Amino acid sequence: MQAFINRQLDFMGKRRLAFIASGAMLLVSVVALLVNGLSLGLDFTGGTLVEVRYPSAPALASVRDALEAAGFQDVAVQTFGASTEVLIRLQQVFEAGVGDRVVDVLNQGGASVDLVRAEFVGAQVGDQLRDQSGMGMLVALGIVMLYVAARFQYKFALGALMALVHDVIIVVGAFALFGLEFDLTVLAAVLAVIGYSLNDTIVVYDRIRENIRKSRIDDMPTIFNEAINQTLSRTLATSGTTLLVLLALLILGGDMIHHFAVALLIGIVVGTFSSIYVAAALLLPLKLSREDLIPAKKEDTDDEELP
Repeated sequence: MQAFINRQLDFMGKRRLAFIASGAMLLVSVVALLVNGLSLGLDFTGGTLVEVRYPSAPALASVRDALEAAGFQDVAVQTFGASTEVLIRLQQVFEAGVGDRVVDVLNQGGASVDLVRAEFVGAQVGDQLRDQSGMGMLVALGIVMLYVAARFQYKFALGALMALVHDVIIVVGAFALFGLEFDLTVLAAVLAVIGYSLNDTIVVYDRIRENIRKSRIDDMPTIFNEAINQTLSRTLATSGTTLLVLLALLILGGDMIHHFAVALLIGIVVGTFSSIYVAAALLLPLKLSREDLIPAKKEDTDDEELP
């Protein structure tokens, strides 16, 4: 592993292949969003929430199948707290007695199910959340662009912004492609991906800027490769430990945070890729040069003769 990290890898030499891969992922994501759309959860659409208690942990698939066979549509089932507590989400208008009907269906299989609560989640709250979260994301991206432009240079800001948009579209597009439910926990994961990707991008940018100022050559691909290789061990260590934690959450965390972990897993992988092949590599087509970071020296205009 250490020998691999110590090798000087030619990242910029493979940037055209990386651009093709990024373009393909973006195209698939956009098509999936346009054709399939997002499977929005009750947080955004509104509907009915029913919580029931089993004497022993049930098989969630059998609970879902029983409800769908009884005519309930768009059923989402997950454990809530204890393994015997089951939360059932129905994307339908709340009706009086819906909780008792759900319990009757589940009791037909011989189980002894108790109703804990049945309530309505209003769609108007979902509309407000959707509008505010979308606006919040746009504001966050705008602030990020201003921050990077002030700390580095406007070409760095364009690269960072494109990388963040790239990551968000692919993560959201994956949920549209596979029909996974998009709720507030997934939205939180998307915002976390933005923060993670930006942090990784800033680390790479800082080393690129430092190497440009120290280097005596003007070969930008070579300087970029050196900077990325210098930060590679840090990137692999951070991404690797984060992925291990997310895999544990995905396997052991239960249904409540399943989609949250999935979104972060996709985002960490895509964010690590984009910090190199989108944020950094795009600086070459943007024609970043030494003069963008090192201001030209002012010529001595003092015409007075020395004594």
